[in-house]
Amino acid sequence: MICSEPPTALIETLIREVREADSALSLLQTTRRLAAAAHPEAVPCLVEVLGFNNPGAAVAAVDGLIAIGEPAVEPLLANLDEHNYGARAWAVRALATIGDVRGLGLLEEALGQDIGPSVRRAAAKGLGQLKLSALPGDEAEALRQRCFSALEAAADDGEWVVRYGVIVGLEQLVLPLGTSGPWRQRAGQVLERLASATSEDTEVVRLRARVALERLKQP
Repeated sequence: MICSEPPTALIETLIREVREADSALSLLQTTRRLAAAAHPEAVPCLVEVLGFNNPGAAVAAVDGLIAIGEPAVEPLLANLDEHNYGARAWAVRALATIGDVRGLGLLEEALGQDIGPSVRRAAAKGLGQLKLSALPGDEAEALRQRCFSALEAAADDGEWVVRYGVIVGLEQLVLPLGTSGPWRQRAGQVLERLASATSEDTEVVRLRARVALERLKQP
């Protein structure tokens, strides 16, 4: 949800401060102030900050973009730099939390191909958080199938943190659909495998899968 909008003059001042920052600390502080405004006019500057080599400022920018929400989605997708891995990774994190379906393609790509386990984990969780309920039934079902297929494939990821994210994503994806139906059954099959010591060697993953299975059994 976007916060009450400050005067445009204030946003312009905050943007100028970010772009005139002359140190890593100054960039972090000015980005935090701009992000806290949660104003749509701040989006281009916040997206730009994602590409700087300043993780603290990038975290602040991501927080601001998430707070702004849907107005940040198109600028994030339009300004992806294939040659700047850091910026793409931060964009995935922002889009995963915003939950807009326009980010689906990037989340699928990140989960299947990104080199960073933490990015793949964020993408897995994001696929479970996409806002599908407002879409027409056929469209929602088609996108749900894409999300499920990506999560199902990632259940074999070599990093346990990603498999953990897959469990969270599957749970979030199918919980709103009721206790019966094919989605619960399909998710249950994946979760059963991740809950079994014969197929999953990380205890925390097995425990989280069992929690998800119990939740899926509840009405």
